[in-house]
Amino acid sequence: MQLNLKGMAIAFAIVWGAAVFLCGLAHLIWPSYAGTFLDVIASIYPGYHAGGFGEIVIGTSYAVVDGAAWGLVVAWLYNRFAKPMPPRP
Repeated sequence: MQLNLKGMAIAFAIVWGAAVFLCGLAHLIWPSYAGTFLDVIASIYPGYHAGGFGEIVIGTSYAVVDGAAWGLVVAWLYNRFAKPMPPRP
């Protein structure tokens, strides 16, 4: 079985983008929520700092691109190294 590269890239992009978006939004509502997580994200993505709604859009954009790239890499590696299973008798 092989994984669909495009499907995996889209799935990773949606999940990682949603995670960063929801944590950023929750941080706007409750400033103590996900502060450490957003600090780590800010240290990885240049130009992003936990702040206003514009910063959430920037962080989400980075996360979508990053998630798509990792989804593509994971699916490619799986397809490259997965061995086909022998047929059942």
